[in-house]
Amino acid sequence: MTGSTESNPVVSIVLPTYNRLSWLLKSINSVVEQTYGNWELLVIDDVSNDGTKEKMEELSGKDKRIRYFRIPVTKEPGISKFLNFGINNSSGKYIARLDDDDRWCDKQKLEKQVKFLEEHEDYVLVGGGVIAINDKEEEIFRYLENETDLEIRKKALLSNPMTHPTVLFRRDIAVKIGGYQRWAFAEDWDFWLRMGTYGKMYNFPEYFALYLMAGQNISLRNQRGAAKMIFEILRTHKNNYPNFTKGYIVNCFQYCHSFTPSFFRKSTTTFLKYIKRKYF
Repeated sequence: MTGSTESNPVVSIVLPTYNRLSWLLKSINSVVEQTYGNWELLVIDDVSNDGTKEKMEELSGKDKRIRYFRIPVTKEPGISKFLNFGINNSSGKYIARLDDDDRWCDKQKLEKQVKFLEEHEDYVLVGGGVIAINDKEEEIFRYLENETDLEIRKKALLSNPMTHPTVLFRRDIAVKIGGYQRWAFAEDWDFWLRMGTYGKMYNFPEYFALYLMAGQNISLRNQRGAAKMIFEILRTHKNNYPNFTKGYIVNCFQYCHSFTPSFFRKSTTTFLKYIKRKYF
């Protein structure tokens, strides 16, 4: 499939950004290179001051599928406000997600996922595998998520069952559940669990995104805060998914790890994240 000039895009891509212009341009390029072209890209800027505004105005002038928004800074924690703004201002049947430091590595990602959701009306959310990279764009590790709906539900409280930059989900269901809740951390995990109460989930056994794993990742900078919030999310969903106790124990290890010396955390966090993603 090639680029489309249709006025009503099938896919809306929500991409929040703040002062990462060089990475942002790579993310946008990975969207433009998709074989599926019937999309709109909503770039939602948290008032960057690195030239993002000028560059985005230039790009949106050249490609009308790219829409640029600047949202005033607020004290609200997390990125939920940006994601909900994107959903509420989108016009697509499906929503895809990207962050400004991630990009798609499979040019057929959207094409494959749209086809799947069109053919499986009982599914509300699809994702895929990830190649984790460092700030030098070197591969650290790669992982595939649990594939089938049954496997995803079985382990949904043990580890985040989807990776944000790989997903495509139904907009109408996202609106029905009220979008993303205002969690400072793991807002995506909670969102998937709520989406899953309205339909099935699936992860393609393919690598869809390059995922930057570096110091600017908020969950890596504040592991203790993230672990505390995950406890709350697990308790919220314990009646909808199995293995609540196991999930609680797994997160206890993450919480305890946050109390270890900083040099130890820095040297082991990536490995532990790999283990959690690989085996849970």
